[in-house]
Amino acid sequence: MATKKKKSTKKKSTKKRAKKKTQSVNPLGRFVVFSMRWGIVIGLWAVLAVGILLAWYARDLPSITESMVFERRPTIIIKANDGEIVDRYGDIKGESVTVEDMPPHVIYAVLATEDRRFYSHPGLDIVGIGRAFVVNIMKGRFAQGGSTITQQLAKNLFLSRERTLKRKIQEAMLAIWLEQKLTKDEILSAYLNRVYLGAGAYGIDAASRVYFGKPATALTLREAAMLAGLLRAPSRYSPSADPEAAALRTQTVLNSMVDAGFIEQADLDKLDAIPPSPRRKPSSGNTYRYYTDYIVNQIEGLIGTVEQDLIVETTLDMDIQNETEEAITKALLRFGSDREVGQGAAVVMSLEGAVVALVGGRDYSMSEFNRATDSLRPPGSSFKPIVYLAALEQGRQVDDLIVDEPIEEGRYRPANYGHEYYGEVTLYEALTRSLNTVAVNLMREVKPVEAIGVARRLGITSDLEPDLSLALGSSGVPVVQMATAYATIGRGGLAIDPFSILKITDKDGNLLYERPKIYKARQVVARKNIYDLTTMMQSVIDNGTGAGARIPYPAAGKTGTSQDFRDAWFIGFTNRYTAAVWFGNDDNSPTKRVTGGLMPAPVWREIMMKAMQKPTRSYSSFVSVDQDFSFHDMIGRLLGGEFDGPNRTRVTQDEYTPLGRHQWDVND
Repeated sequence: MATKKKKSTKKKSTKKRAKKKTQSVNPLGRFVVFSMRWGIVIGLWAVLAVGILLAWYARDLPSITESMVFERRPTIIIKANDGEIVDRYGDIKGESVTVEDMPPHVIYAVLATEDRRFYSHPGLDIVGIGRAFVVNIMKGRFAQGGSTITQQLAKNLFLSRERTLKRKIQEAMLAIWLEQKLTKDEILSAYLNRVYLGAGAYGIDAASRVYFGKPATALTLREAAMLAGLLRAPSRYSPSADPEAAALRTQTVLNSMVDAGFIEQADLDKLDAIPPSPRRKPSSGNTYRYYTDYIVNQIEGLIGTVEQDLIVETTLDMDIQNETEEAITKALLRFGSDREVGQGAAVVMSLEGAVVALVGGRDYSMSEFNRATDSLRPPGSSFKPIVYLAALEQGRQVDDLIVDEPIEEGRYRPANYGHEYYGEVTLYEALTRSLNTVAVNLMREVKPVEAIGVARRLGITSDLEPDLSLALGSSGVPVVQMATAYATIGRGGLAIDPFSILKITDKDGNLLYERPKIYKARQVVARKNIYDLTTMMQSVIDNGTGAGARIPYPAAGKTGTSQDFRDAWFIGFTNRYTAAVWFGNDDNSPTKRVTGGLMPAPVWREIMMKAMQKPTRSYSSFVSVDQDFSFHDMIGRLLGGEFDGPNRTRVTQDEYTPLGRHQWDVND
């Protein structure tokens, strides 16, 4: 009995231990089994969801692949009067190139910086994506991307620029699709032909021509590295914007090429220590951009909305343009700080009306505002010739006497410069000395509305206040309009219509616009009065306030200084060119006693010396539509020729220019 009882107890004990053991193992097992089952279920649902998502996004792919997206602004190429390209606007597309066309180092530079495993991955680089993910997590920001060249091509070819999950998924799907449709070399070639590399250049060939003036097939190792460096951030690493940053980025790309095994360290050591100075994109300089902006702003008015690539031939003379910019820059460097003057502007045009040079400010990269065309600045005493011309039209003579004395009547009482008065003087002497009281008294005599009428005929269209202060140039006038008025005087009273565009064609050479070869000019001021005024304006340079503008050619002009020395001008003409030069400050603050004779006159002299050394270039034949028949006949007799009616008279520049070789004496 006892023994049996013992056995029974042992069995019971064993069962309890087995039961306890089962109880301790089963919960974990059940949890594992449960997790596995639900993991499979969730995984299947996830795969199904991803499949549905991919299918949903893939439904747009057929329509996406039917139309490639390539947003590009039309290219506008601007040429100077000698045919040289001086600027480009819009986006530039170069020649199509293939991988086979390129030197190996061009391909290596791109692969080293953009996609080292390009020839081994199927369109997506899992290693690259993983590495980028880790780097971005560690840095706490988006510091590195994992897109392959194929993905970038897919984005550029088919997709918009929106940054959404849908677009990223479609980009990856399109990359895989492209890998099935094209060879690796075809993908890389397409990428190189479409990628944006700054300065408006799309494609490596366009960029090579913009930055280095050569096709992509001729790129050196360092040049290839510089262009490859632009792929990351074209504006930041542009050699035009920041040569130092471009040089550092180029060195980084070269080091990456060595690290990737594309080139040897010995190849890198052979390169010069100093990076080359790439050819700057013309528009990044300060010499031409004010002028080319002026050109672009006129195009739509001539041909309508720009929807295609254009080539614009202009009247820009680069020699005169360079001299104009250099003269203004030197004057500002010499006087700018001491005399508290910050800006300068100038317009140079032939007496035919061709704008050959235009500078709209001190530095285009600092300010794109064009002070030559868009700024309204009081011309000061340079407006006086217009008042004198109105007086001549009303019967005044050059040698008429007028009293120069303080004005003691009325509310407006301007004084002469230096408070000097000369008593009884001729009009000739008064303009030579730029006497303020005489100009105001003449304005009172002829009436402001009449002087404004003369200004309008000469080409000034800006608003002019009809009061006595206009005699001293109180109303703002753009530099280009003052140059036009003086050009009309210099042309003998024939109305001048400034022009700068000669021809516009599309890229295939189809003519869209061409300036007429025959230009009908209206005689807006009698030539006798123009001659009288010109003799007085010659004296301004020979004997008066414009002595700083004296040149070894016949010339006429006038200084101008506005109230409180806020503006300083000199405007003048020879028998071939007129130029208007202005200095002042954008905020209209006074300069430190800068006069028209101090800065503008010497600058005008430098510009005109260069211009007069250039060969004469004519763009039009003028036909007078003049109604001044008696004077027409008189000039014809003086020149020894016969005029067959005003509408059929072909004239040359010299014949209509008071300073030309065919000068006349009206007393004969």
